[in-house]
Amino acid sequence: MGRVKIALRHEWVSAQLWLIMSEPWNWSEFEQHVAQVLRESAETKLRTAQMIAREIARGGELVAEAYARGRKVLAFGNGGSAADAQHFVAELVGRYRQNRPALAALALTTNPSAVTCIANDFGYDELFARQVEAFAEPGDVAVAISTSGKSPSVLKGLEKARELGCVTLGLAGGEGGLMRELCDLCIVVPSHATARIQEVHIAVLHIWCDAIEARLFNL
Repeated sequence: MGRVKIALRHEWVSAQLWLIMSEPWNWSEFEQHVAQVLRESAETKLRTAQMIAREIARGGELVAEAYARGRKVLAFGNGGSAADAQHFVAELVGRYRQNRPALAALALTTNPSAVTCIANDFGYDELFARQVEAFAEPGDVAVAISTSGKSPSVLKGLEKARELGCVTLGLAGGEGGLMRELCDLCIVVPSHATARIQEVHIAVLHIWCDAIEARLFNL
């Protein structure tokens, strides 16, 4: 009976969507929206370059220095920020621009068994702190990502990283939230729009990949 209800629900949703799609749509107006979004994205990146380019460069230097000492990166965040953390780790373990030796990095969002175990047994706010406790060593770099700078699980992860002697880097937006106080360096994107903040975050992570490969491998 449950499956029948689900099937009927899906059919009803599909019918409603089809009705919506059959209505007239002004694509020229949407093109204007596309242009506006792209302008806002570009303007946010330009403001970031004007205001905190030095801080972004320093972040790349800190990660490169850690790798030169044989340390590793632990990256974490929630939702879209989790995806950014995983993207960053993929560039480090794999490659960014050219082939070079693999770099040790962990995204603390990729093991469903660990994630669900910790969330169930300790509470979601402990998700990253527990893994930092398990994997981090003094001198490692914790890269914490939160568009608001206020995510409890991210903040607790940073607290644990500081306790264990890690270098703490943050990517935030708006006013930076409590992340500012918990990071050795916090990159705060000058925007309150989540999408624009995330777009700058991935640009910063790519810049850090550039810095690492240029400094360590002359690429």
